[in-house]
Amino acid sequence: MKRLSALICLLLWAGSATAEVLEQAVTLPGGVGDGVLYMDDDLDRTTAGVIVVHEWWGLNDYARNRARLLADEGYVAIAVNLYDKGKVAGHPNDAKTFMQEALANPEKTTARFNAAKKLLRDQQYVDNDRIFAVGYCFGGGVVLEQARRGNDLAGVASFHGTLGTEKRATAGDVQARVLVATGQADPMVPADQVTALVKEMTDAGVDFQLLSFPGAQHGFTNPRADQLGQRFELPLAYDRQADLISWQALMDFIEQP
Repeated sequence: MKRLSALICLLLWAGSATAEVLEQAVTLPGGVGDGVLYMDDDLDRTTAGVIVVHEWWGLNDYARNRARLLADEGYVAIAVNLYDKGKVAGHPNDAKTFMQEALANPEKTTARFNAAKKLLRDQQYVDNDRIFAVGYCFGGGVVLEQARRGNDLAGVASFHGTLGTEKRATAGDVQARVLVATGQADPMVPADQVTALVKEMTDAGVDFQLLSFPGAQHGFTNPRADQLGQRFELPLAYDRQADLISWQALMDFIEQP
């Protein structure tokens, strides 16, 4: 029933927490940033911890809702803010600026990411060997870069994320399993990026899965993508089927032995 409830929430993109999920604003260890922590209020077993990294818009309701859904599935999740506190874009120009600032300072971004990982590991019911990172758009690129850096994660999953890199992984670099879900009609993630990623992961010997959805555009997991695309004339569109299939793939990915 929980899985069904989570899928219903996924479709409706509920903006408020359910009664079963605890939500707590947190300051990251070392004071390097902030985020929001989610867990089921009756959790009584060891489970996976999941870092959720936002789209280029910043830590908004969409990113928090994804973390909430993961908590509803029985995991402990933190929606981490990789921008400075309070920076949430309402316009693509601001989103681009915030994203570029984060990308220009990879050490600061990594420090915030690792602080979120430490916070998860400090939680009573989190299995230290089952820390995952999930990213959307900008966040998808971030989690892939963390995998390339050899960050000690059980797995990373990128959804309509950027796939290009200045330093491709080589054999032995990537410790995490990798899941990538992308849209074949996404001009922000062209086919040559997908082809290059497949070659990179294969050559590096990574445990790698690729989901490529025909006709899916950028932002296909975000129910507000159509509205945002029309408002700002961007190639964004929600794809219900791709969203549900990729969500189930993520559940299977986290539960994979």
